[in-house]
Amino acid sequence: MGIIDDSVRENEAYASSFTSGDLTSPPSKNLAVVACMDARMNVENILGIKLGEAHIIRNAGGSVTEDALRSLIVSTKLLGTKEFMIINHTDCGMMKFKDEDLKSQLLEETGTGAVSPSFFYPFKDLEANVREQIQKVKTHPWIPDSIVVRGFVYDVKTGKLSEVK
Repeated sequence: MGIIDDSVRENEAYASSFTSGDLTSPPSKNLAVVACMDARMNVENILGIKLGEAHIIRNAGGSVTEDALRSLIVSTKLLGTKEFMIINHTDCGMMKFKDEDLKSQLLEETGTGAVSPSFFYPFKDLEANVREQIQKVKTHPWIPDSIVVRGFVYDVKTGKLSEVK
C-alpha cells in the first residue's frame, strides 16, 4: 500500500461525513488566489477561507503562467470573482535555480529536449516577482480594470503575510 492508497482511505472517512454538496461553483467571497504549491502553505487556513469561498490556483512559485491566467479569466468572466490575490513565500525553491540550468540537467539526465514546459519561471527577488505577477494580471486585456489585484509574501517561519506594494 502506498501514499495514494492511504489518501483514498482518508477520502472515505471525509466523504462519510461530507455535508457541502449544496455549494455553488461561484466562490461566495468573489476571490481568486494564485499561490505557490509549497506544502508548507495551507492557503485556506492562512486566509481563513472555508470551502466554497474562493478559487485557489496553485503552481510552482505562485506564478501567473498562461494556465493561471486562463483560470483567472474563467474565474472572473464566468464565475464572478472581483478580487485576485497573489501569494509567494519565503524560502521558495523557485529562487534556487535558473531555467537554463534545470533544462540542461533534464536534457543530460534524459537525453531528450522537451517542447513543454518552455519555462519554469524561477526568480531571484521575491518582492520583484510578486510585482511582476501583479503586472501580468493587471495588463491582460481580458481582465477588467475593475478587478482588485494585490500581492503578498507569506513567511513560512512566522505564518504572516506581508503586502508587496
